[in-house]
Amino acid sequence: MKKNDKTSPKSASLPILDWAKKLQAIAQTGLAYSKDQFDTERYGRVREIAVEMISRCSKGACSAELIESISCEVGYATPKVDVRAAVFFQEGLLLVRERSEGVWTLPGGWADIGDSPSMAVVREVKEESGYDIAVQKLAAVYDRDNQRHGHPPIPYHCYKLFFLCEIVGGSPQTSNETDAVSFFAEHCIPPLSLSRVTPQEIDHLFEHHRHLDWSTSFD
Repeated sequence: MKKNDKTSPKSASLPILDWAKKLQAIAQTGLAYSKDQFDTERYGRVREIAVEMISRCSKGACSAELIESISCEVGYATPKVDVRAAVFFQEGLLLVRERSEGVWTLPGGWADIGDSPSMAVVREVKEESGYDIAVQKLAAVYDRDNQRHGHPPIPYHCYKLFFLCEIVGGSPQTSNETDAVSFFAEHCIPPLSLSRVTPQEIDHLFEHHRHLDWSTSFD
């Protein structure tokens, strides 16, 4: 790298990871529709190369684990959907602490097949916090890969849906994924799981809470 080149290794890896995920999507779609044995073999090899690139860039799961995971993805390749609940009570925001990381996040997770987005977020909040909620509005739909949102890279392309919600019942309870449940004032937000939610997203959700007439944010 030249001395005056201001591109860091981390920032340089971002477009490579993006290219690798696009290659994986092309390979997955090709495997879904290809009728020719040789094309199937070629698309399979493209997927293996893409997974190797993703593994190197993300420094996460090894290639074998990624291949096994991605091999379960079939059909036309589309983004995954992550749902998150912004539950406010007396000007505090509900957060749960992840057992795996020891840091905090909005309750939520991957949407399951058969659930509508609002059903998914209601289920996730109940499972992770013990509270029953009602969904008020869809506050934001974001492309997780958009760098302005501040998320670290992951192997999958993902859309994030943020809902404003209110408590209608239940009581605080931890789960096999969470070991603490609490409400935090706007200026007292604890360390966050940046893979799940970022400070700028939290700030924006507080603004949505103050302006319920705002339209849904996107991109």
